[in-house]
Amino acid sequence: MPPTPGPRPFSPRPSSISTADVARAGRRLGFPTVLGGETWWEEDRPAEGGRRTVVHRAADGSLTDLLPAPWDARTRVHEYGGRSYAVVPGHGIVFAHHADQRLYLAGPRTGGEPGGPGAERPRPVTPEPDEPGTLRYADLRVQDGVDGPGGPRLWCVRERHHHDAKVTRSIVAVDPTGTGEVAEVVTGSDFYASPTPSPDGRHLAYICWNHPHMPWTGTELRVTRLSDGATRTVLGGTAESVLAPVWCDERRLYAVSDRSGWWNLYRADITGSSCEPLCPAEEEFAGPLWQLGGLPYAVLGDGRLAVLHGRGDLRLGVLDPETRTLADFDVPFQGWAPVLHADGDVLVGLGYRAGAPRSVVRIDTAGGPGDLTARAARVARVEELRREIDDVPAEVLPEPRAVEFGAAPGVRVHAYVYPPEQPDEGGAPYVVFVHGGPTGHATSELSLDKAFFTTRGIGVIDVNYGGSSGYGRAYRERLRGRWGVTDVEDVIAAAKWLVAEGLADPARIAVRGASAGGWTVMAACGASDVFAGGVSVAGVSALGPLVAATHDFESRYVEWLVGSEDRYGEREPLGRADQVNCPMLLMQGLADPVVPPAQSRAFAERLLARGVPCTYLTFEGEAHGFRRLETKAAALAAELSFYLQIFR
Repeated sequence: MPPTPGPRPFSPRPSSISTADVARAGRRLGFPTVLGGETWWEEDRPAEGGRRTVVHRAADGSLTDLLPAPWDARTRVHEYGGRSYAVVPGHGIVFAHHADQRLYLAGPRTGGEPGGPGAERPRPVTPEPDEPGTLRYADLRVQDGVDGPGGPRLWCVRERHHHDAKVTRSIVAVDPTGTGEVAEVVTGSDFYASPTPSPDGRHLAYICWNHPHMPWTGTELRVTRLSDGATRTVLGGTAESVLAPVWCDERRLYAVSDRSGWWNLYRADITGSSCEPLCPAEEEFAGPLWQLGGLPYAVLGDGRLAVLHGRGDLRLGVLDPETRTLADFDVPFQGWAPVLHADGDVLVGLGYRAGAPRSVVRIDTAGGPGDLTARAARVARVEELRREIDDVPAEVLPEPRAVEFGAAPGVRVHAYVYPPEQPDEGGAPYVVFVHGGPTGHATSELSLDKAFFTTRGIGVIDVNYGGSSGYGRAYRERLRGRWGVTDVEDVIAAAKWLVAEGLADPARIAVRGASAGGWTVMAACGASDVFAGGVSVAGVSALGPLVAATHDFESRYVEWLVGSEDRYGEREPLGRADQVNCPMLLMQGLADPVVPPAQSRAFAERLLARGVPCTYLTFEGEAHGFRRLETKAAALAAELSFYLQIFR
């Protein structure tokens, strides 16, 4: 049975953060690009149906939405998408439109009001498929200046959905400004990423992998000679994850590999004859490839590399590939998303710090003469171009604290604690947050939804359970074959640690998670009575139906996570539903292509049949992750109401 609240009633504190504030804060920023004095980035619009636009910042600081409604720059490749646009110098941007997944060219005068003076409508670049959405494009890279009068060439990953439900992928070259001709250049692997032409245009580097692998378990870096298609594997294999190739010169590549047990930077010859580590360290220089199109490092104008590195949060540094010297930039941001882009000495990225949200940050790295450390400390200028959240008083934001605690013998689990305002004596109510993936990770980045709870007196602990990225390959491998065991043990250990530290009231601890995190929530509520209740958003409850119905990218992920089918019953939450006795709130988007709604519905029906309190909320038109303002607000209000009921 779930723990019974003690005699002290819980009264939520008054808060200045409303559900509408949190919903409006979903202006997710992504994939910045810099060229000269101009900067571009993606930006979500929750108040406009959750669509995504591309914002342009001119050299004078003026901002323009390049894609007025109803244009929606989102690619559905792998269903998780990624970078949906590329800048074509002198022509505008090419982007993938969500409704039909075709590529369109938006000229420099596309932005502004639809039909307004001088406005141009984006024109299609790629052919119209037989059915909308069956040809999808992602990981767009523009190659300029090698094709003579033919203009620039656009390289990208194309995903084809066939009538028999088969999905195939290839690397294609597109003429974005002329005929729109699409030439298939590389085929044969199940998955591709990072198509990157060499400086002389003679070779194409890319990442590829095949089922049943995921890009964090086993990939290859290959190079294809474009004149005759001759191909060589430079790095990687079934037990090595290689990511993010960037050309050093016509014969050598930079890339990230975890062959040492950590995603570190290497420089390799395209013949495969040499591979040298640039900065061996027990730190990560990249993150898992859930979305296509981002790079965790960038080559600066003087040949140095702007890199991200660390454990958990990634710091921004500069690495000299010749001296192998690494120093952190002296900038007021403690963490960065793994998407950097540079033009000469100017660098853009997505940084965050305590008391401030994720922001598009532009850095002039030309710090003047001197040794590397001095130059790193003397960046010329740092500009915060755009914040995800405006006008949030710093005093209401919780200060995250990185902690470690024991779970299995000899194992330390990583987490971030967000203490509540004015905690009660004897411990406060707490919610254990469980991230999705499961090969993802929580950072200390400001999250207004956490502040929504902490300002009301409810603490949060965000757990990087075994299997999370950010702490090396061995930590990720803790989940191999043990999904539903290691993750469950670690989140239960987090709740017990809160009690042992005197932070949490043992009768008022809940657990919440989405997608793979929802799986862990449902499984943990059946494995322990430590939780007063659980909240699952688009959670996985049954493996057989998931494997049969989910999308191609993750269709064989369960083989790594669990193993053979005979283990399904003992691991899946639906098989443990008869052991769940605490109240639960389940929420689900009805248009979810990743975790079908039947997963949450089956679990809710099992609980209700036993008389266990369970609320099942569905949202029409929402997919895997809520995007609309009204949905975000309604879901958060329901979650708060649930906690107030079980914590009373």
